[in-house]
Amino acid sequence: METVTIPKTKFGRILDDVETLIHDVECAMSEEEKVVQERIADIEEGRVEGKTEEEYYAYLKRRGIAIDAMAH
Repeated sequence: METVTIPKTKFGRILDDVETLIHDVECAMSEEEKVVQERIADIEEGRVEGKTEEEYYAYLKRRGIAIDAMAH
């Protein structure tokens, strides 16, 4: 394995970029988690009416998605 020498200024820029990317990923993940938690709370509190499996299959059929007869 070879040793790579990186100037301190370039390494600092690389490190800053990596920290920014990590922060962006953290923000995206927390936003996604927040949306999921809000959706679960809506369902649990009855603010959103759930759909039956039959309604789901009818929706897919209307969208032109073939459903295997054995699946439901």
